[in-house]
Amino acid sequence: MSDRVSVDFENHIAHVRMIRTDKMNAVDQGMIDGLIAAGQEVAASDARVCILSGAGKGFCAGIDISGMAAMSGQDPVERMMPRTHGDGTTNQWQEVSLIWRRTVPVPVIAALHGVCFGAGCQIALGADIRIASPDLKMAVMEMKWGIVPDMGGMVLLPDLVRSDVLRRLTYTAAPIGAEQAERWGLVTEIAEDPLAAAQALAEDIVLKSPSGVRAAKRLIGQAELRERADHVLLEESREQADLIGKPDQMEVIAAQFGKRAPKFG
Repeated sequence: MSDRVSVDFENHIAHVRMIRTDKMNAVDQGMIDGLIAAGQEVAASDARVCILSGAGKGFCAGIDISGMAAMSGQDPVERMMPRTHGDGTTNQWQEVSLIWRRTVPVPVIAALHGVCFGAGCQIALGADIRIASPDLKMAVMEMKWGIVPDMGGMVLLPDLVRSDVLRRLTYTAAPIGAEQAERWGLVTEIAEDPLAAAQALAEDIVLKSPSGVRAAKRLIGQAELRERADHVLLEESREQADLIGKPDQMEVIAAQFGKRAPKFG
């Protein structure tokens, strides 16, 4: 646990929380380091699902503006272009969002409330599922500062929203509410208590086959790459062949016939 991010495990559910409440969980170097370390910790654990949330009044207010001044005197090419994470595909700012999609092998549920701006929005988009409170305010905020989304947003957003919506969000930096975010596909559902709703969903997923859920996340990731259909079909068959008849699947079947909750090793 860092002074920016906490990680707790209970009943195969990982809880990752941004805890920089005095700054509305604004993203600075410490937050970036803390979130990447948290994602790596969850990936290496026996967790079957992860809940990502922000403590305090909001999920994440975006980049800590005081940090932008510190960056102004540095060469942006030297800072942004080296591929230091994600097997040589991302820099650290991109990894903080994409680690939840590509490295953490289990479903990640983001519980969103209050503000979810800029960097916070892109971090949330890295989750598999987003549950929002009615008071949520979400924005692709970078254009407010004359920059573009550069934390994996241009990988994540096109999978969620239409091109015209993506352009409107990016060009204007205008915040939208929870209902609009749900209509446009940025939010999966709205709940009065998103953390409780995320917990309930996580408890449901925990009862599913652990290997089956991990295989499903891998397969969905392959399908979303929009590879040739024959490649996706081959991956479907490969994942299925690795599941059928194995202990987790057999326990699911036994539990169904026994009308009981499954018990996985």
